[in-house]
Amino acid sequence: MTINQESASHVETVTQIEQPGGSHPTAHSSKKGFFVFTGLFVMAFLVWYLRDDWWPRVEAFVGLKSEVQKPPARIIPVGTTEVREQNIKLYLNGLGTVTPFKTVTVRARVEGELIRIAFTEGQMVQEGELLAELDKRPFELQRDQAIGQLARDEAALASARLTLHRYEQLLKEKIIPLQQVQEQRAIVDQTIGIIQSDQAAIANAELQIAYCSITAPVSGRIGLRLVDLGNIVRANDPTGIAVINQVRPITIVFTVSQDEIPRIQQRIREQKLLEVLAYDRDFSNLLAKGQLLAADNQVDSATGTLKLKAIVEDDADRLFPNQFVNTRLLIDERVGAITVASAAIQQGPEGSFVYVVNADQKVDFRPIQTGPSEGNQMIVESGLKVGEVVVIEGIDKLKPGAQITLRDQPASRKEETSDVTPPAAR
Repeated sequence: MTINQESASHVETVTQIEQPGGSHPTAHSSKKGFFVFTGLFVMAFLVWYLRDDWWPRVEAFVGLKSEVQKPPARIIPVGTTEVREQNIKLYLNGLGTVTPFKTVTVRARVEGELIRIAFTEGQMVQEGELLAELDKRPFELQRDQAIGQLARDEAALASARLTLHRYEQLLKEKIIPLQQVQEQRAIVDQTIGIIQSDQAAIANAELQIAYCSITAPVSGRIGLRLVDLGNIVRANDPTGIAVINQVRPITIVFTVSQDEIPRIQQRIREQKLLEVLAYDRDFSNLLAKGQLLAADNQVDSATGTLKLKAIVEDDADRLFPNQFVNTRLLIDERVGAITVASAAIQQGPEGSFVYVVNADQKVDFRPIQTGPSEGNQMIVESGLKVGEVVVIEGIDKLKPGAQITLRDQPASRKEETSDVTPPAAR
């Protein structure tokens, strides 16, 4: 009986331990140990990671080192350039289209069959040069008919004058009345009028014959022919026979921003000839040089630009009608301007600034006032002096007082720069 009771109590104890929701001492101990181990590991990692901050102080405190040594200052390699004094030209850039000085559509002034074309498509023609011919025979017949009519009327006039002379003699002898003489005199005058009409008909026929020979009204380059031989050409046909563009001289129509109008007007009032340069689309080749000819009388409200026209004479052969070009209008020229590379200029909360290199190879922060720019050069109104060296590369790593080294042979820099000739003003 005693053994059975002990067995029963043991089973009862095990059952209580395995009941769900009951606490297990072994599980609590495992979790607590895990958290303690994790915390110790994190603390050890932080101590190791921050060793550079606390270890030098520990060394100094225990006497291993007399003082805390700071890491050497970082030397930053940079590119530099000098501030220079030079003459610089300021331009306004615009997009332009080459336009002929004159454009003429060659049309026939009379109707007739086209029997000859005397030009080659695309050639240069001179004013008055023969271009085409129409059939003249119908107008020659009209001329001959008018000549015959004139001869008949001249004979009638001669007869009427003889009759008038006889009547005047008879009137002196009072053989015929005065009224008959006056009527004969009117016949003579009427015949004279008919003769004048005949002469005008002859001149008109001659003019029609002249119109059959179509000549160039202006000098220029003629385009493709628009009518072939054998066609009947009508007077003032809208299509015409060909188109002539006067390309010597030639003009360029380009646009500039409306914000630049006051500067342009001022230059025009000064009666100065403004130079206009024409470049290809990537500004790599100079095509022509010209002068500003005129400005439009209104601003394009859709684009906010003003149209200007330039005339090109010497380099006209290098341009072609309807060709797109990039234009540069010379608006001002600064003599002895202080300039610096645009790459050196940075923008900050207080405006523009540069980093100036000192004699000890350290940089200083220098605020400046900038003016207009041309190409990669910026005019400096104040803040810099000629000969000072400024940083143009590696600026993002700099701060005032930073130690630098030059990327391009710092020991011989003065010798190199002393032999360099300042670039010509663009």
